[in-house]
This record gives sequence, C-alpha cells and structure tokens, in this order.
Amino acid sequence: MQKKIIVIHGEENMLQNKVAKLSCLVMILSVFFALTTPVLSEETMYIPIPSYRVGPYAAGGTGYYGGILDYYSLLNDRDGGVGGVKLTWSECETEYSVERGVECYKRMKDRDGGALFFDPLSVGIAIALNEVVRADQIAQITVNHGMSETIDGEVFPFAFPLGMGVPDEYNATVKFMAHLQTGEDPNTVDIAAALKGKTIVTLFHGSPYGKEALGYMTDMGKEYGFKHETIEVPHPGNEQQAQWLKIRKIKPDFVFLRGWGVMNPVAMQTASRMGYPVSRLIGNIWSNSDEDVIPAGGAANGYQAITTHPAGVFTRVQDEIIKELYNNGKGDLQDKSRLGSVYHNLGITAGIMHVEAIKNAQKRWGEGKRLTAQQVRWGFENIRFDEARIAEVGAEGLLGPMLVTCKDHVGGHNSKFQKWDATKRQWEIVTPWITSQAPTDKLFASAEKYRVANRIEQRDCNDPQQRDNWKLSTDEPAVPSGVSTWDS
Repeated sequence: MQKKIIVIHGEENMLQNKVAKLSCLVMILSVFFALTTPVLSEETMYIPIPSYRVGPYAAGGTGYYGGILDYYSLLNDRDGGVGGVKLTWSECETEYSVERGVECYKRMKDRDGGALFFDPLSVGIAIALNEVVRADQIAQITVNHGMSETIDGEVFPFAFPLGMGVPDEYNATVKFMAHLQTGEDPNTVDIAAALKGKTIVTLFHGSPYGKEALGYMTDMGKEYGFKHETIEVPHPGNEQQAQWLKIRKIKPDFVFLRGWGVMNPVAMQTASRMGYPVSRLIGNIWSNSDEDVIPAGGAANGYQAITTHPAGVFTRVQDEIIKELYNNGKGDLQDKSRLGSVYHNLGITAGIMHVEAIKNAQKRWGEGKRLTAQQVRWGFENIRFDEARIAEVGAEGLLGPMLVTCKDHVGGHNSKFQKWDATKRQWEIVTPWITSQAPTDKLFASAEKYRVANRIEQRDCNDPQQRDNWKLSTDEPAVPSGVSTWDS
C-alpha cells in the first residue's frame, strides 16, 4: 500500500510539474505576443508599382521605378517611414502594355488596405484609366506625361501630370531651337524672328504617348511662322530607314524626337548615316537618357535633349541613397553604374513628389496612421517646392520649382536642355531653367469640352468646400496654415 501511495504521489508530482511547465510556457508566450503585437499591427501605407522590367522599354521602367523604390527604402530605413508609418509596395509587370497595365491596376488597387495612388509611367495606360480612377477616387500620377487636358484639376481631380505637361515640352523645345538659331536667352528670345520660314519635323513613336498633342506644335508653327511636319515610327522603332529618307527629302532645320526605348538610339544612328547633323536632332523628355545615347555610340555625340532632372550624382539625397542602400547591398538597381542616370534621377524626383503629397496629407489628418487615397489626393493638389523646401529634401539642382494647385495639376512648367559628350560619356547642361508658356486657356477650354461631352460632375476650385474637401466629408479637419497652395 505504501508503495502504491508513493507511485500515486509521483504521478501527482509529474502532473503538477507538467501543469507548472505549461503555465510557464503560456506566460512566456503571453509575454512574447505582448511584445510582438505592436510590430505585427504596425500601420503601413501601400503603393502599387506597375513596373516594366522586361521588353523593349525596360531601361525606362527599371530606372524610373528603381529610383522611386530607392527613395521609399531610404525613408523606411533611415526615418522609419513617413510620419511614423512605413511604406509597403508590390510590383506587377506591365511590359508597357495598356491591357496589362489596366489588369495590374485592378489587381493591386484594393491590396493591403488600398492603394494610396497609381503611377503607371505610360500615357496609354493612364488614358485608359482616367475615368476608372475617377470612379475609384484614387489619384493617378503621370510625371512629365499624360493627356494634356489633365492639367485642369477642376475637370480631372484625380489626374496629376506633375512636373511638365506635353505642351510645356513643345513650348520649351521651340524656345531652345530659337536659342540655337540666335544664341539668345531661351527665356526671352524672339521665337518668330528666329524661326520664321524654318521647317521642323516631329519624329514620333507610334503610340498614344508619341501622338499626344502633336497639333499643339502645328499651332505654334502657325503662330511663329515655321512649318511643322510629322512622321510616325511604328512600335518599337528599330527600323527607321523609310522615315529618314523622308526627312532627307524635306531637309528640315530641326527634327524633334518624341521617341521611346530602342527608337531613340536607332534615330541617332540613322540620322548619322543619312548625313543629318545630330546637333539638330532635339530629344524630348523620354529621349534624354543615358540608355538612349550610349547604345548609339559616336553617332550620339552632340545630341541635345530636354530634361526636368539633370543627370549625375550631385545631391544630398542621392548620396544618402548610396550610403544607406547601395553600400549595404540594398539598392534596387542591379547595375550601380546607372546611379545618377536620367531615368533613375527621374524616379528619385517622382518618389520625392509622392512622399511630399503624403506629408501634406499628414499635416492635415495626422501622422502615425494609415491615410486614405482621397486624403493623399488632396496632398498632391497642394505640393509646393520652393528653393527652401527643395534644399530640405536634399534635391538642389535635381528638382525644379513646383506649385501644384486645385486648378493646375502640372505645377512645374520648368525644364533645362542637356548635351551628350560621347567621349566623356556624360551629359552637360547647356541652358538655365526655361519656364514654358503653354496656352493654359486652350487646355482648360479643351478640358471643359471633355467634361461636358462625358457628363462629368462640375467642380469649382473657388469654392473652399469643393477645393479642400472634394469627395471627402463636410467635417474634415481645417486646412493648416501654410499648407494650401491655392492663394500662393
């Protein structure tokens, strides 16, 4: 009996030990989950990346989105995100296809609490989504491109062609051509006196992007007395013999290259073979990258192009990206030699614009929490980059002045021109900032026609409620002093 009691006592001890151990385990797990719960529930804000890393336009896609993601990563690593909230993202490969771009948008817009905005880097995708994003109330960003009428925030409150519109590009390019003719300051040169009787050919990519606002260049020809002709290059642009035979016959004073991808170096090489001076071949904003000129070799020497974001590594923000990311094996670019390239620099400036919109919204709705797409849309509509703010973000010389308003969704209208030195393999800036003088009255009138034809709800930027609370409730927080750009 005594022995049995001992055995029973031992079983009781074993049971007690097991209970004690389980209790300890529960306590440990409770402490663990208590400690980790704040991390698991940490607020984040999601941004979709509709990239194109393959295909004939991959150089643009990898550079642009590489710059954006490097800027996001810098803020996450260095600052813990934006206003205490980390940025998250996922990629969807579009291959620069409109159909794929639309599908990527549909797939990503509701992910991870909802997209803050959408930046497709494609005129075709953007045009296809203009009314979709209106219905979904998500801002669509088209830096230096997009449908020209989307400048008008009253008609297109969810479209932001930030930086420079297509008509701005045409206007600045004509000023630069007049400058080349006379040597005068491109901001003050008499365009009519310089270009009257001249001939300009626009060689354009056979896509919605390439065809955008061609009529505006023709209208300028009528205004200033030069003849304008257009020649299309079918996608992707690796065969241009027939087009350059036409150009040789026309004998233009300038050729304006609205190219993309492989079309650009082929244009330079073909021009050289045809005996056309490359110094008279002027590239647009998507024909201005290292990836455009390097493949053309010596044929690109002396080629000039417009830019809103000079090439090179010369700013604090770039130095910080290299120090924090690339020196630690975390940068997005696979080829470090592309640091400072035009596309990567453009991506950094786009990332800065994206984040500035988020910070604007946080000034009104608060930090440390997820924002909505409608709140960030308001943030985009109040972007202000003066010299002081550009210096604060470390982008002096890289980012030009901007003032986005309820009515003007471009905000920049400034550009420079650069010249390629094939021997040194580098760009040289050859002009000061040129301020474009695009006819906004015509663009606004065209936008209004679009609104009426499509029965779009009218918005009045002079009405504070419609200006500051568009698609928001009527009891939103007041706009903080100094944040709104409307009265600037």
